[in-house]
Order: sequence, then C-alpha cells, then structure tokens
Amino acid sequence: MSNESAATERKNQRSQIEFEKQMLPHLDALYRSALSMTKNPGDAEDLVQETFVRAFQFFAQFQGGTNARAWLFRIMTNLYINSYRKKTREPDRVSYDEMEDFYLYNRLSDAQTSGIAASPEDVILTQVQAEAIRDAIDKLPDEYRETVVLADINEFSYQEIAEMLDIPIGTVRSRLSRGRRLVQKSLWAYTEANTR
Repeated sequence: MSNESAATERKNQRSQIEFEKQMLPHLDALYRSALSMTKNPGDAEDLVQETFVRAFQFFAQFQGGTNARAWLFRIMTNLYINSYRKKTREPDRVSYDEMEDFYLYNRLSDAQTSGIAASPEDVILTQVQAEAIRDAIDKLPDEYRETVVLADINEFSYQEIAEMLDIPIGTVRSRLSRGRRLVQKSLWAYTEANTR
C-alpha cells in the first residue's frame, strides 16, 4: 500500500470513528421518533438506517460542535417527508381552529366540580396510561403528529423544529397547539370511557 493510500485509509477510519462517536448516541431517540412517524417497526428501522447512511455520506458537511441530534433529526424528517409520506394517501384536512384551548383540563375541572373526580391531576395520573398517550399521538394527522413528537417527545425547540420541517416558526406553534388539543381531546375520551 502506498503512503498516499495509507494516509487516506487512516483519514477514513478517523472519520468513521468520529461519526460513530457523535451520531450513534442518538440512535434510540431516532428510532422512537421514526416509529411515531411511520407507525410500523420495519419502516422505522428502514428510515433510521437510511438516515444514518445519508448522514455518513454527508458527514464532511457536518459542522463539529453543532447539534448532532438536530442534524440527524432534520435528515430523518426530510427523508420521511420525501419518501414515506408519498407512500400513504394525504389525510383529510380538518380545521381545528374552533377547538377549545385546554380542552382536557377544562373537562377534568368540570368533572371535579360535579363530584366525579378528586382533581384533574389525580384523574390523569391514575387513569391515563402511557399506551393511551401513544395511541392519541399516533392518531394525529401527519403534520400535527410530527410536530408533537419533535417538541414533546424529543424536546426540540420551536426554532429547531422549524428548521427541520422547513416551515415558519408560527406554523410550528400553530401545529403544536392544534396537535396538543387533539391529544387532550383523545385522552379525555379515553378517561371518560375508563371511568364508567
């Protein structure tokens, strides 16, 4: 092997080691988010694998010291939007503008004043299970689900989500608000069904 080939090989090995060091810690979070997006374990695995392949291809463009997690999530979100969403039909568009803010809390407060429940917090803690929350999020229309998953599960800032989804920050706020209201409504229905 020539000196030039050996130097290139060492550089590639260093690059691979650096990639693994910075990117692999985010694998589980990526998979959870991919599963929320695709609703299918096989598709989620494919999406994560495609994300890592793409990230490795463009790792030279990654700026060290920046947020590797956000960079990976942006790649994955773009892949999902470009590939996976095309495979499913567009969901019906429904206006949620008229839906009441704090829907769940108001219903639980009403239940408290009518003597049905001890307090809103007690009802939530004792009756709403993690599975019900996952189901409520999974039932969201795509545009709301991906925003809720990125904000509430993966804890990205509004600015980071806006950059990942390539939408204005106001749209992020709007989708997140509407998505959260839909989750609240679904959780209220779950709570009511399980208190009877």
